[in-house]
Amino acid sequence: MRRRSLLLAVPAGLLTLAGCGDDKSGKPAASASPSGPASSSAPVKIVEGPLPDITAGTKFGEKPTVAKGPGAPSKDLAVKTVIQGSGTTVAQGDYLQANYLGQIWDTAKVFDNSWDRGAPAIFPIGVGRVIPGWDKALVGKKVGDRVELAIPPNLGYGEQGQPDAGIKGTDTLVFVVDVVDTFNGKSSAKGKAVAQNDAKLPKVGTNTDGKAPSIEVPKTAAPTKLVANYVLEGDGRPVKPTDTLLLQYKGVVWDGGKEFDSSYKNGQLAQFPLQQLIKGWQEGLAGKKVGSRVMLVVPPDLGYGDKAQPGIPAKSTLVFSLDILAVM
Repeated sequence: MRRRSLLLAVPAGLLTLAGCGDDKSGKPAASASPSGPASSSAPVKIVEGPLPDITAGTKFGEKPTVAKGPGAPSKDLAVKTVIQGSGTTVAQGDYLQANYLGQIWDTAKVFDNSWDRGAPAIFPIGVGRVIPGWDKALVGKKVGDRVELAIPPNLGYGEQGQPDAGIKGTDTLVFVVDVVDTFNGKSSAKGKAVAQNDAKLPKVGTNTDGKAPSIEVPKTAAPTKLVANYVLEGDGRPVKPTDTLLLQYKGVVWDGGKEFDSSYKNGQLAQFPLQQLIKGWQEGLAGKKVGSRVMLVVPPDLGYGDKAQPGIPAKSTLVFSLDILAVM
């Protein structure tokens, strides 16, 4: 489906997902995170060890302390689920949300961890957007798992290593990964339903089955000011204006209720920097809790104004259902 841009300064067109990179919003740093060479398609042998002991922070969600590697590491990928979760299984192509700590086998030098940044990382898994060892080891794990990995150089950063992080091309890397959540095109917000009692405002469906919610627009005059109401109220932290959000969304035109855009149509989640979106989204989503479904009524001056878009007449009031799944 052709999707018009919700970005302020970008013409209508197909939006593509941004890559993993280095910023100050909790995403892993490029020089020290699992971001790296594209995953190899060659078969990978997975073994159970050897793996170093986790000596402190042994519970899921706690920052771990990990000993030095015991002797020589395996040349194969070593993977062990040290805490067994019971949540959703991670599938190839999902957005994996995880806390992690990474260190060097021989020295136990920690080169990166998400706990110190105060938020889990989130990135596509199994599709070559992180180092091959992560892609090969974490697909098939469950939400709630704690997984320990020992990754040989050929499944990590390769012969070039990551000099900025002190990683040589011969280093085996040890990671402890807590699988916090997983998201895909069938994900929905899971918040608590909030009453929708104003007959002059649209009513949005509360289904959480991953299907697009209904949007019923009343046959009344559209509001002239922005409306931003919870449909499902989550329990995550409030959205900051500087956040990049992982979303499901659907948009309709107030007059006639015709759908003009939807992430549900192509089965792919949307990833947007809030600062670059139309003003109605910027103002309406800032302060809303992660994990929520929000109904936005966006007047023309906070949307596309007097400029028509495909499927959107000029000076249209727009109605959106937005599921705030995660902060990138």
